[in-house]
Amino acid sequence: MTKLKGNLIFGQSGGPTSVINSSAAGVFLEALDHPEIIPRVFGMKNGIEGFLDDKLYDISAEDRYELELLTGTPSSNLGTCRYKLADPKKDDTDYRKILELCKKHDIRYFFYNGGNDSMDTCLKVSNFLASQNYECRVIGIPKTVDNDLCGTDHCPGFPSAARYVATSISEVWHDAHSYDIPMVVVFECMGRHAGWLTAASALAGEIDCGPDLIYVPEIPFDLDRMIDDTKKCLEKKNIVLISVSEGLRLEDGSLFAESYGARTADAFGHKQLGGTAAMLAESIREALNIKVRGIEFSLLQRCGAHLASGTDIRKAVEAGRTGVKAAIEGASNVMMGFERLQSDPYESKIIHVPLEVVANHEKTLPLEWINDEGNNIERPFIDYALPLIQGLAEQKYENGLPRFARLKKILVK
Repeated sequence: MTKLKGNLIFGQSGGPTSVINSSAAGVFLEALDHPEIIPRVFGMKNGIEGFLDDKLYDISAEDRYELELLTGTPSSNLGTCRYKLADPKKDDTDYRKILELCKKHDIRYFFYNGGNDSMDTCLKVSNFLASQNYECRVIGIPKTVDNDLCGTDHCPGFPSAARYVATSISEVWHDAHSYDIPMVVVFECMGRHAGWLTAASALAGEIDCGPDLIYVPEIPFDLDRMIDDTKKCLEKKNIVLISVSEGLRLEDGSLFAESYGARTADAFGHKQLGGTAAMLAESIREALNIKVRGIEFSLLQRCGAHLASGTDIRKAVEAGRTGVKAAIEGASNVMMGFERLQSDPYESKIIHVPLEVVANHEKTLPLEWINDEGNNIERPFIDYALPLIQGLAEQKYENGLPRFARLKKILVK
């Protein structure tokens, strides 16, 4: 296939992670080394929303050292968004604008880094540009701490968040066991529909510091049953640790968090979650008349670059670099995914997952990885997740503090 010459654009979307910038580094560093991508590489300011406003950063003007430092820099360095493109059959305004901007900036390589909704954006852009006979290779780069993308062994961002959750719980385990009085600690982990990250709490059990009870969205949640489970644990020990997903759902499918009040929603209809641990802690306190602490990891679990998994960083960079090479060779309308080859040490190969397989679909935690009582995680999950959290974070330090990337972020005129 004839190699396509033109500029490349890259955007980040959805919730940030501690390694999303590692994928950006992979895309940028690889793209800048290829003469087919000429003369410039662009970054979207705040994802597709910024692109529609013609706000592009000139990545070609950045210092290479700063781009390399992205592998130790958390969150979405270019800025993110939660913007939903309309159905082009009903309103093609945004798509016409995207086509116009692609022509204006001679963009022939379109890269978008995100989760389910971001892959929906990729798919829509790819299909529209093809319908207009505008040759542009569209590549999705996976990202999400929820680990719920279909077609891939894991999602960059999840291993690091999993390591953060397991490490933090094990540290709190030691703090809680400093006391000789009955106490319950409830941890709240991210996970709207899928319990992958909450399940990662079980990894702390590998060093005998794991939670006693784990509740995920895949199993209908019953508050009375959880209180009974807690009471039974307290009959055997003084300190009980409980890990729950923010997206716990009741038997009727409604969010447990919604039962305590209305929640605002984003453009994709996802309601803002949080506060579940505090609600459960209060319920346990009232029912059992015991000291209870509720801990919400909130943003910390997805931006804790100091606890990032070395494997996660390596694979996030690989997804970016391999995506560029694949696009130059003709790949398009696909997401870079991972196929596991071995677990010890973890190795995988990049596969091309059709965007329609990923867009707006969710991969939930296998039910066979949850115990029969619905309150803990089975060994197969440990065997799946443990290899992913191996390796140290890649961070530079100045005066004892992390040295994050300092991009100039020069807007294209």
